[in-house]
Amino acid sequence: MHALQTDRHAAVFALEDALCAMPQTDLPLRHYFADGMYAREMTIPADVVATGAIHKTRHLCVISQGTISALTDDGVKTMSAPCTFISEAGTKRAVYAHTETVLTTFHATTETDLDKLVEELSYSTASNLIGGKHNKQIVVNRLLEVVK
Repeated sequence: MHALQTDRHAAVFALEDALCAMPQTDLPLRHYFADGMYAREMTIPADVVATGAIHKTRHLCVISQGTISALTDDGVKTMSAPCTFISEAGTKRAVYAHTETVLTTFHATTETDLDKLVEELSYSTASNLIGGKHNKQIVVNRLLEVVK
């Protein structure tokens, strides 16, 4: 287990492994930059389970549309738009979207390179998260194409 991992992290990693054996869904991302700030907006379709990276920093999150159930430090919590909350450093989430949900995270940074941002803000690499050759979703989609 990674030094930053908790039992909850291990459970989310196990869920990720199980999800990788299932058909994958595209989760559209939009990136916004302002003076000293980066916002990452994701649309999660209804009935989709998604997991996130372990973040290095405390940051704001906003649900601007939809309803999700999320694994938190206090158990599973259901949140509906409009909803703003703080995500603590070291958090790794699993969410289920009851309806199409738009979730935005806000980070204090001057970095604008998406690959560098992943490594600055999380304990992942760009190739793991945003389409690199080791991205779990991309790998599973390639395997599913071979099977077809």
